[in-house]
Formats: sequence, structure tokens, C-alpha cells
Amino acid sequence: MNNYKSHDWLGLNSAVCVVTGAAGGIGAVVARELANQGASVVLLDLDLSKCTELAANLSEQSGAQITALACDISDPHSVRQAAAQVQERHGRCDILINNASVLRPASLENITLEQWNQVLSVNLSGYLLCAQAFGQQMLAQGSGSIVNIASIAAHSPQPWSGAYSTAKAGVAMLSRQFAVEWGDRGVRSNAICPGLIRTPLSAAFYADPEIERQRSAMTASRRIGEPQDIADAVLFLASARSSYINGTELVVDGGFESMPMALLPRPGFEGGRP
Repeated sequence: MNNYKSHDWLGLNSAVCVVTGAAGGIGAVVARELANQGASVVLLDLDLSKCTELAANLSEQSGAQITALACDISDPHSVRQAAAQVQERHGRCDILINNASVLRPASLENITLEQWNQVLSVNLSGYLLCAQAFGQQMLAQGSGSIVNIASIAAHSPQPWSGAYSTAKAGVAMLSRQFAVEWGDRGVRSNAICPGLIRTPLSAAFYADPEIERQRSAMTASRRIGEPQDIADAVLFLASARSSYINGTELVVDGGFESMPMALLPRPGFEGGRP
């Protein structure tokens, strides 16, 4: 017999959860699903106006306590200030979702150091700063869960995207390192690697139905992922239901990474598929 009530299977009711990049496509859905579980959710984003609007909507829909804070995760002072506000208002942080990310197209041949550092400062160093600041609260109470949003670009280079793949590969290793260093003190750290996900940033890729069909055909599930697919994985890794999962990467890509051999022309081995 477990200690979870049927309506709170994940055990997230009353948990204090911090979501970075909360105003974006994936972040907003993650925040919504946490709120629907009865968690108190703190939304961090550079766009305070959008974040505040989201907080009001989520609070009205779920009845949960939602807080919107402006935060530049690449700025140590801004992160420390946000962590202090969470400590003051909620007394602790139980769960951190490191989700904020930027993409700056550039070739490695021509990328400037400024462009390179701009992406790393948000996509990698920002994850470190947030984990340090909010992790201190978790370490103090002897429990906590960090979920870091990496990417399948951490495993396969995404060309002409500047520092993006390098940063996401760094996130995957950073996540494992936190798991090793903090696991014996009750704090878990795991990464999620999304595949082809339809978000406001990627919406232009799917404006052409033929492009969407071609992209969908590259996944085993034959569809493009939605932010909900990532949010469902986040909730599981954030919750105590995954209490013995630590230092791992969960790939949520509809089987994209399993497809190379299926996409390779092999006459006589088509399996009857037209």
C-alpha cells in the first residue's frame, strides 16, 4: 500500500515548484500541469508582463498559488534575488524546472565569441546558477528534485545553430554531476531531451503541411510532439514517483533517435510499407 491519494498520484499537491522560461511554449504548459496537481508554482521569465498574465490565468483555472517573477537566469544577482523572494514567500523550493533557453542561428565558421557566450550564458550557465540558488534550499531541507530540459541536440549536432548543441550537451552532463554530488543529500537531478516539439518558436516549420508530413515521418510515432508530451515527462521526474531515478536522461522524441536504419533505403526490406 502506498501513501498517495488517488487524486494526488504524483504527490505534488502543496509542493513549491520553480519553472524558468515559464512564459514560453513548454514552460507555460509545465507550469499549468504543476498547478493542476495543486502545486504552488513560481514562474520565472524575462518577460514579466507575459508571466504575470499567465499567473493570473493559471490561478483562476486551478486555484493554485501562482507567483510571477522577472528573472534573467544568466545574471547571478537576478537569480539570487528570485531565490530570496521564493524563500521569503514560500519558505522553500521543492522542485526546480530548468527550462529557459535561447537559440541563435550561426555557423561555427563565423560565430563570434559574443554570440557563443550569449547562448551558453542562458542555456548552460543559467542552469548552473538556478540549481545553485534553489538547490541550497533543497539541500537545507534534505530533499528536492531538479529537472533540466536538454535536447536531442545534445546527442546529435544541430548544424548552423551556433552554441546550441554544445550547451545542451553541457546541460546533460551538468545534470548528472548534480545528481552525483547531491544525491546522498536527498536532491535528485535528471534531464529531459525533447525531440521535434511544436512550440511558438518552431511553429514556422510546420506552416507547410508537406514539411510537417516529412518531419513526422522521421519519428517512430509518426507525429510531431507537443509541449504536453514534455510536461507529462517533467511531472513524473519531478515527483516522488521517480524517487529512484537520478542522474538519467529521458528522451522524449517519439522514437526519432531510433529511426536512422528505418529511413535508410534497403531494397527488399521495406516490410510491406508503401
